[in-house]
Amino acid sequence: MTATKTGTKDQGANVEEKLRDIFELQKVESEIDKIQTLRGELPLEVQDLEDELVGLETRIKNFEDEVKELEAAISKKKVEITDAQGLIKKYETQQNNVRNNREFDSLSKEIEFQSLEIQLSEKRIKEFAIRLSDKQTVTADSRSMFEERKHDLEAKKHELDEIISETKIEEENLYMRSKLISQRIDERLLSAYRRIRKNARNGLGVVTVQRDACGGCFNLIPPQRQLDIRSRRKIIVCEYCGRILVDDEIAGVAIPTE
Repeated sequence: MTATKTGTKDQGANVEEKLRDIFELQKVESEIDKIQTLRGELPLEVQDLEDELVGLETRIKNFEDEVKELEAAISKKKVEITDAQGLIKKYETQQNNVRNNREFDSLSKEIEFQSLEIQLSEKRIKEFAIRLSDKQTVTADSRSMFEERKHDLEAKKHELDEIISETKIEEENLYMRSKLISQRIDERLLSAYRRIRKNARNGLGVVTVQRDACGGCFNLIPPQRQLDIRSRRKIIVCEYCGRILVDDEIAGVAIPTE
């Protein structure tokens, strides 16, 4: 009989120790959450800006390649015009030395053909010039946007670096404490806590009983269940939100609630 009482007492002490450990873990990880909340969306904003800059760089490079192609096309057409003008002069000179009308007409057709080639090349140059102007405009706009985003990124990185430098040591210590406490908690309870915490909107897997209600979802807890929580003989969870419940004495100072 005595052995049974001792066993029950030891079991109760073991449960109380688990509750203290799991609550202490929650307090530590809530402090880590505060630090991460302080950083807010900055890490994501930095990543988004970095991705946008990579995209803009690719876009600018493509525009620059298209500009070079258009410039080369215009230069080529100008060379073709010069060549055609040279041929016209050549054919006109040859017309002065023809022996018959057939040769004259043949040279006239060549001159007409080269004149048409010049007109077509001039038309193409105008078309290329319009496209070139458009590409140069969008390239300039993209470069301007790139510089703006680059400036935004530098500002965001500076802001993030300041926050990280201010909280780095504290965060490292908290992570170390979290790791040490986690090692004292059995895997099954730790896994349940992690699952509850992950699904909780405010990251709270363990809460106190406050004004006869769950400190997480604020639903009332029956008196008998409150007695069970204070007895610390077993792990009790809220029947509404699933959070692990502890009494104020174990908590000492209540952790944040929703």
